[in-house]
Amino acid sequence: MPAEKSAEPSRDCPLCPRLKSFRDRQRACEPEWFNAPVPSFGDRNARLLIVGLAPGLKGANRTGRPFTGDFAGDLLYETLIEFGFAKGKYEARPDDSLRLTDARIANAVRCVPPENKPTPVEIRTCNQFLLPAILEMPSMKTIVALGRIAHDAVLKALAQRKSSAPFGHGKIHALGGDRTLFDSYHCSRYNTNTGRLTPEMFKDVFRNVRAQVDR
Repeated sequence: MPAEKSAEPSRDCPLCPRLKSFRDRQRACEPEWFNAPVPSFGDRNARLLIVGLAPGLKGANRTGRPFTGDFAGDLLYETLIEFGFAKGKYEARPDDSLRLTDARIANAVRCVPPENKPTPVEIRTCNQFLLPAILEMPSMKTIVALGRIAHDAVLKALAQRKSSAPFGHGKIHALGGDRTLFDSYHCSRYNTNTGRLTPEMFKDVFRNVRAQVDR
């Protein structure tokens, strides 16, 4: 019987040569940084899973915690605190008092990609870690995908057709196994600076998520 896939890649995961090479260069340049596949953050018994794209170079790749140390984390954690999915104070470092409440965060791609752009092959390769990350959450029925890549990664992990659940900010999709997928534009600085995503648009998504989780 084949061994179960792990939800977390090894620290020196070799599966994506370009990402490994970039990671090795970052370790040489910044030996005090985390510089490894970033693990999921939060309680495995949570009812909510948030799926992001990939670690930011000076964010999670530096700190070792998803969305910690870059602009995206400012908006995400502020919103999670407002809607009761986190508590404490977010101070952009992994030893702050922030704790997730009934929520867990994972990325579609676990290693930082050059220029924050993973290739399609890298996204597909890292998808083998997303399904175990979903399956290890026995109480999870609600998923938030931050951006199209995260959305597509969730569908692929759950063997769902893209055509059955097209991505769109604010869209809600019923998936197999009584799971519900909520879509949001990624909370990146680019999206907020260009007005594609406003804080209120982002909060509207989590307002609906809160209602779904509490149903």
